Amino acid sequence: MPTQQGLLTRRQMLSRTAAAAGWLTLSSPFAPLFAGEGSRRFKIGACEWSLRKGDPIVFDLAKQIGLDGVQVDMGSVGNNMQLCRPEVQQTYLAAAKKAGVAISSLAIAEMNKIPLKSDPQAAQWLADSIAVMKALNVTIVLVAAFSKGDLKADPAGIDHTVEVLKQLAPKAEQAGVIFGLENYLTAGENLDILKRVGSPAVQVYYDVGNSTDKGYDIYQEIRLLKGKICEFHAKDAKSRLGHGRIDFRQVRAALDEINYRGWIQIEAPAPRGVLVDYREDLAYLREVFS
Repeated sequence: MPTQQGLLTRRQMLSRTAAAAGWLTLSSPFAPLFAGEGSRRFKIGACEWSLRKGDPIVFDLAKQIGLDGVQVDMGSVGNNMQLCRPEVQQTYLAAAKKAGVAISSLAIAEMNKIPLKSDPQAAQWLADSIAVMKALNVTIVLVAAFSKGDLKADPAGIDHTVEVLKQLAPKAEQAGVIFGLENYLTAGENLDILKRVGSPAVQVYYDVGNSTDKGYDIYQEIRLLKGKICEFHAKDAKSRLGHGRIDFRQVRAALDEINYRGWIQIEAPAPRGVLVDYREDLAYLREVFS
């Protein structure tokens, strides 16, 4: 029979069980963004297109700014979706490693011109993005739906998008990656899409600037989307962050309430130059999201 010192009390057993359960939750590819209050850290990056660099030199610029990472674009029709090519992937990986800056996530901005809601080519890009994410060691791809791809007041376009996502979501689940939907829809409309698709591999990529432009209550929307947001864009129309319409401290409060931990990508304008404006935006966000 073990000694008294060797016995676990009920309190200790519950504590260890809870700790193990928490570790298992965080180990899931579809729950990497949630953690206890003491371990939460927000990583701040910027979009490759916002930094005005469409090649691996973008990581050197990100390092000069002080960013944690860069959200990269998969490519365009003009460069034949360049990040689908292994040699381009290796160039990006090497540049990121040399600069000490992460590749934070992927995006397919070309879907704004060639929409997922109507063009089979865009559906093929989304399928291809699964392998690209695995090659770049990222778990999220931004699925853009603006301009020609806008889903607002387009039920037929939403229906087609849902069907494409239903077809591809099982492959994304198997790969442990997430399709992040960015659009002009309300939180409720996005939740309806997620419900119809029925997969943890399809979530919302939330842009506080876009939703503010549409007049949505972003602080309430963030709370409504608890557990469904994979990543954030930070911008506020033409304003510097913290100098416009959006109260980023309220955004922080909402993120704390939904237990979000993950990337926040700056996608703001830089009229005085990226180095100047993004350094200031980064300093502000680091203060708010410390």
